[in-house]
Amino acid sequence: MSELFDEVDEEVRREQLKKLWDNYSLYFIALMVLVVAAVGGWRGYQYLEAKKAAEAGAIFEKAVELSEQGKHAEAETAFADLAAKAPSGYRTLARLRAAAEASARDPKAAAKMYDDIAADSGVGSEWRDLAKVRAAGLLVDSASYADIQQRLETSAEPKSTFRHSAREMLALSAWRNNDMTAARKWLDAIAEDGETPPGLRSRAEALQALLPPVAKS
Repeated sequence: MSELFDEVDEEVRREQLKKLWDNYSLYFIALMVLVVAAVGGWRGYQYLEAKKAAEAGAIFEKAVELSEQGKHAEAETAFADLAAKAPSGYRTLARLRAAAEASARDPKAAAKMYDDIAADSGVGSEWRDLAKVRAAGLLVDSASYADIQQRLETSAEPKSTFRHSAREMLALSAWRNNDMTAARKWLDAIAEDGETPPGLRSRAEALQALLPPVAKS
């Protein structure tokens, strides 16, 4: 008797499954097609992105070779083209290199290129700080201390990646513009930072020696 009940139950289950399949098979098939299409689309996207990155890397290397050969105008053009077309990973690097190549022919134009990177919210904060430091380095001999201070003061803060270079340029700019109080401030910041690189520390000590003695009250 129990076997008979089992067979009836099995038959009922088969009938229920058949009804479910008849009612929902199209939806199930459509879902499977969508899943397969989504996976295929994602794999295709990954392939295309990897291909673009590889192509950009090859172009970047050729531009670097042009720079190393002294062909700065050609290298600048190559980096600028790459910055306009490359995936995001190479875009910022290409913009920075294009500005570096431009600095040989027109420091002010190169500084403007760095400024554009520094002002781009789509660029990572460390890259923006690096661009600020590079721009200030091109202008430190000609700009006012107020200009260099505006550019670099936030980059000179204790947690900033490029604080050492920023402080050195601020100290040098203050010294060139006869602001000895500001020069001492930044030289002291360099001296008191235990992570200051040895070479930079030595340059700061040499500049400190050039400052007039502090007047005694």
